[in-house]
Amino acid sequence: MSIPKVAFFDFTSCEGCQVEIANFDQDLLKLLQAVEVVEFREIMKETCSAPLDIAFVEGSFSREKDRARLQKIRQRANLVVAYGSCAATGGINALKNHKPDYKYKVEVYGADATLPHLETQKALPISAAIPVDLAIPGCPVDRAEFVRLVSDLLHGKAPTIPNYPVCVECKKKENICRYELQDTCLGVVARAGCGALCPTNGIPCEACRGFVDNPNVDSLVELLIKTGMQPAYAAAKARMFTANLVEE
Repeated sequence: MSIPKVAFFDFTSCEGCQVEIANFDQDLLKLLQAVEVVEFREIMKETCSAPLDIAFVEGSFSREKDRARLQKIRQRANLVVAYGSCAATGGINALKNHKPDYKYKVEVYGADATLPHLETQKALPISAAIPVDLAIPGCPVDRAEFVRLVSDLLHGKAPTIPNYPVCVECKKKENICRYELQDTCLGVVARAGCGALCPTNGIPCEACRGFVDNPNVDSLVELLIKTGMQPAYAAAKARMFTANLVEE
């Protein structure tokens, strides 16, 4: 049996998920025993045009001219995995979708806002351009979850991603609720799977893995307002990583 060929590609993103994978240390070494990485710009200079068993795609789809490149990746790969919140849902890039085009460009690029290479469209998940077999959330992706899900794919198992809130993992760790500490937290509707990493380290959950299915966002916003947060800010905070899921 031949070793599965895999490649990593990047689109609109900070490339933090690639860096996270490159820093896998022992986990990456174990993964490399099971696959052949033929393209991964963060750690190697070689490229490949051969068929792939798995294509891992980071970043959101934010330029129409990227569609052709994505389609070529889809044609070459048996499986396409969108990894990281930008690829899975549009991620934090999608915050710009709630602002006029000119406004966010001026905020980010100042006097260079009109340069032609900065032309973009709405930030969308990769699935808006091509069919995706699996979307792994997280900003960045969780190392242990990534390895587990890739292992499932290689062994023909159906990968599973939690569909319950971070609060469940937080309670299992016996953390004091951030709200009891007069803080805010999105963990009540945020998708679990990170092991409640941020609350466990004293940081409120920002829902970087998105929300569970059918989240009660209105109740979340009401909860944030009860902490003293202004309504407009509470609504904006609720869509920090879910801008393509939460309406104005």
